[in-house]
Amino acid sequence: MDGESEKQPLLKQSSQSGQPDSGSEQPSQAIVTASSIGPDEVPPPYQQEQQSSVIVTCRVCQALIDISWKKEQHVVKCSQCHEATPIRNAPPGKKYVRCPCNCLLICKSSSQRVACPRPNCKRIINLAPSPVTPPLLSMPGMCRVTCGHCHDTFLFDTLKNNLARCPHCRKVSSVGADFCRKRRNLLFLGGLIFLAIGMGVTYGTLAYAKDHSGMYIAYISLFLVALLLFGKTIYYCTLKVSNVEGPI
Repeated sequence: MDGESEKQPLLKQSSQSGQPDSGSEQPSQAIVTASSIGPDEVPPPYQQEQQSSVIVTCRVCQALIDISWKKEQHVVKCSQCHEATPIRNAPPGKKYVRCPCNCLLICKSSSQRVACPRPNCKRIINLAPSPVTPPLLSMPGMCRVTCGHCHDTFLFDTLKNNLARCPHCRKVSSVGADFCRKRRNLLFLGGLIFLAIGMGVTYGTLAYAKDHSGMYIAYISLFLVALLLFGKTIYYCTLKVSNVEGPI
């Protein structure tokens, strides 16, 4: 998620328009996917009605907007629907994004998600890759993974037999349920083995341990290892699972 500047609409809504202010920062419950800069967000062509008038078409309600005195702006506000329409290309490194509620936003070209700031919308928009972006080189085992904690997407090498740490929320999760289940079963089996060994050694050498206090250290060590393995089993039982979306 980008900074506060990318969460603000390009034009604030006037009090007469009935559109609420975009000051809230609470996360959205709805998640949608939108194109980063689709054909709707390319600045519309100018129309010369007279020598002193330059007209563009609103991208929301199709009304005509006179921009004769606004040519230096990047966006203009429609007087009918009170929504913003771009009249110039986005600044370098930026791109336009229009929310399904018609709120026009500007964010970094590399942004993957952006939140609509309108209190009555609050959607989280997953941005589709730009059609001009060159495809990533395919790597064996490299897949897109959806984090089980923050539900954001990151790349992970599934050939590595370890847990994944999300680069967004920094929390650890298991990529796929199979890895978590195998580790859980192995740890539980190891805990049972050490517990059985500890109980057997304790029962078989209890009389001998009365004269050799060092045996108690062996008993405690075996039971501690079994307890540690059972604790790791519980950890893997409660570990979040991240889902693999597919290869890059």
